[in-house]
Amino acid sequence: MISTAIRLARVGSRSELAAAALLGLGYPCVLLAALIPNLGFFAVAAAATYAADRFLHMRGSYLVNRLQKVRAGLSIRFLVRQLLLILLVARLDLADRAIFYVMLGGFLVFYALQVCHGALATLIRLRRTMPVATRNVDLSAIRIPDAPPGVLLRRAGEKMLHLDLPAVAGLVVAAWTGDYLYGYVGVGLTLGLGLLYVGALMWHLRRRRRVPAADAVLAAVDNWLREYRPTVVLYFSGSKESAYQVNMWLETMEQIDGRPLIVLRERGIATQLAPTPVPVICVPGGTHLMNMDLSTVRVALYAANVGKNIHLLRVPTMKHVFIGHGDSDKLASVNPYSKAYDEVWTAGRAGRDRYALADVGVRDEDIVEVGRPQLAPIESWTGAVKNPIPTVLYAPTWEGWDDNPGNTSLLLAGENIIKRLLAAERPVRVIYKPHPFTGIRDPKAKAVHGRITSLLSAATAARLTEPRWAEAAAAAGAEQNAARAELARIEAALAELDAPSRSGGDEAERSRVSLVDQGRLDDAKRLHAEWNATFWRTFGYWEHQVVTGPEPKLYDCFNESDAMVSDISSVVSDFIASGKPYAVTDSAELGVEEFKRQNTAVRAAVILSNSAVELDELLTAVADPAADRLAADRTELKRYLLGPDEPTSMEQFNAATRALADRAQARNTGVEQRLAEPEAAQAATPAGERGGSGVSGLDSPVRG
Repeated sequence: MISTAIRLARVGSRSELAAAALLGLGYPCVLLAALIPNLGFFAVAAAATYAADRFLHMRGSYLVNRLQKVRAGLSIRFLVRQLLLILLVARLDLADRAIFYVMLGGFLVFYALQVCHGALATLIRLRRTMPVATRNVDLSAIRIPDAPPGVLLRRAGEKMLHLDLPAVAGLVVAAWTGDYLYGYVGVGLTLGLGLLYVGALMWHLRRRRRVPAADAVLAAVDNWLREYRPTVVLYFSGSKESAYQVNMWLETMEQIDGRPLIVLRERGIATQLAPTPVPVICVPGGTHLMNMDLSTVRVALYAANVGKNIHLLRVPTMKHVFIGHGDSDKLASVNPYSKAYDEVWTAGRAGRDRYALADVGVRDEDIVEVGRPQLAPIESWTGAVKNPIPTVLYAPTWEGWDDNPGNTSLLLAGENIIKRLLAAERPVRVIYKPHPFTGIRDPKAKAVHGRITSLLSAATAARLTEPRWAEAAAAAGAEQNAARAELARIEAALAELDAPSRSGGDEAERSRVSLVDQGRLDDAKRLHAEWNATFWRTFGYWEHQVVTGPEPKLYDCFNESDAMVSDISSVVSDFIASGKPYAVTDSAELGVEEFKRQNTAVRAAVILSNSAVELDELLTAVADPAADRLAADRTELKRYLLGPDEPTSMEQFNAATRALADRAQARNTGVEQRLAEPEAAQAATPAGERGGSGVSGLDSPVRG
């Protein structure tokens, strides 16, 4: 019942649901109090609406956006409360008093100040928005002033609206006590604070506080590009939720041969990008990107098939490669769009065969096997469980854009998988890490996710009532407390490293001060490694865990687990690198043989039906390696899917990059030679004999 109410109210927790209920009931109560009239009732109800609104905004509740869409946004709610206060004062027979007219005039002036404030805040943001955002790019050639203090622009609208509090409180007290001085002082404070806020914004609208013009910024970026001379570009476009798709390639770009550059297309992705020493340029405008000087780039790598890829694919002087963000048997892994690239790089032989079977127009000679450099952190299985009881990772993928039942196990099998794991004869611990996109299209998937989370939470609480686990918890209490203290220390150190040089810095200021500090970056990586090791020690080996944030990472969950249950996705292919037992759910109910025929990655897996009754075989393989009948199959499949262990994936990746860069350079040289030949011939021809069909006036495509 509660979960249904949470879903319908578009809130994320019980506390948000309570705040939403308080907000929904508060305004009718304020109206009722104004009509009765009852001053005390009004004060209590109004205070409740203030508190509920503030809580929902601080929690970033989705309900706030929904209210805005139905014309019940924050400014409207504040205006309604002020109008009801006017009604209350009138109902208290104060409409013929001076305080009533002061209140009316004060709220009208305050509304005018809000209009000015909103316009100024918007204008400041616009005038401080650069055509590009950068990281690790030297923009010292142009002057980028400091951003306004964060206190002025962060949640600016909310702050301005809340300045009505002195007026509302003063008027309520004045009506209660009969001393109208409180009302005059409250209205004066509200207007005075509003004027100060507007004046502060006007001060930061001066010319000296603006960023340089777009042309100057783009010229500075081009000058930097000509000096840096990038040779390999990782290009990415997508939503905020897809940032993981580019983050997984950062360490590879750090180790790549040549001079790497990362080009992003959305500002939201730039804010989600993990720390990296590689130069980053975020170019939202297609025209700006197409005019950017990328003439030294020879290889462009694409991690996703999106429409904005065309803005770089049009450049003929570089070779274009689809590297993707995972290697799986999903249809997305053999997208016909891949024909647009010069080459498609896959992890192993399986990727090549996948394209051949799909027959989508990608030629075999354009496919290069390069391994998966990102899999280096995955630890190989030793054959023994890591803790006194096995840990099973459940990592379902999301529901996809269509209603194919084979997209995810979550909808049809998710709860069955969790229930059978919790009821296993030999106890196991469950780590549940859903795909970041879970529930963004299908509310049913979000609901199932909520129920699984509740099941695991209840199971952990129930275990602590059993003597075995209660004793283990008591014995590990001191160690867990120490680990939590250590985790807090590490998080504080990371926050200090991640903190900007001063508070309130905006995108323009961050671009100015974002030059890499390798020492800080090394410290951050070390601390992240310490954080991961410490995180798993903050709870007991018997406690089930739900991991939904970016940390710990998926590969960290691999290393902590002894087996995995998942769906057809790149998660399965990556997990195979560990050599550990795994199971995959046939949610579309194709049958074991057909499921294995269509999906290479499951040929060494325990195949689950939607009832998940086959889980016992997986758990037996984990508990007793001698009973693991699929161990040899996993070893063979690993090589087929991911390529050989030697040379390393990074060495294969670099070799492919160098070879393709040579091809790009050979193409450019050939084009220049072919263009030069007609020019030379025309120069040798007498002027009177020259025709009008020469190409000497054409710009070289290499120079262009």
